[in-house]
Amino acid sequence: MLKGSERPNLYMMVGMPLEPQGGVDEARLIARSLKQDHEAFGQLVDRYATVTINLAYRMVGNRTDAEDLAQETFIAAFKALPTFRADAKFSTWLYRIAANKCKDWLRAKRPEQLDVEVNTVADEQVVEARTPERILSQQQVADHLDRAIQRLPPLYREAFILKHVEGLSYEEMEEILGVNGDTLKMRVYKGRVQLSRELAEFNDSRPPVAR
Repeated sequence: MLKGSERPNLYMMVGMPLEPQGGVDEARLIARSLKQDHEAFGQLVDRYATVTINLAYRMVGNRTDAEDLAQETFIAAFKALPTFRADAKFSTWLYRIAANKCKDWLRAKRPEQLDVEVNTVADEQVVEARTPERILSQQQVADHLDRAIQRLPPLYREAFILKHVEGLSYEEMEEILGVNGDTLKMRVYKGRVQLSRELAEFNDSRPPVAR
């Protein structure tokens, strides 16, 4: 852990804007941070705090733990900055650190889940008729969708979140997770199938809306 003046400024992480005020060039902030400029790194924290907390929350399902994991992510990123490649995308590099922190947390909490691929059998009709995206558009089931995402096996959950919540490409996901694209596509697909089934059952169980 960084101590005292070595610790980057991580105060008030919740609710920070995704982009810093003033539009300071990110490459300049990184270059200054490499020279142990804590103010510059604090601006990078400000830029990515909200999205990092949200990513962690989606993966671990607890806001307090997500904030702690986000803080650990930024501390680890500050220490690892000398390894950052100038031609790399900073957000992808940071996501990789955050994802690894979350996976370590999940492995410690639920070791039997993280390394097991669940053999979900796809129901093509259910997937076609009740996709998560279509059901997500219904506000009344949004909370149920969030809970359903938390019930996904961790490997499916992280892939689904990075693809459909964070909107990353499979190429970016490969770099973050260190897994080939075909495997990631299968994990996203199986996650979609499981979510589709759960949400279809939930939707069918609701009483009809009065006209």
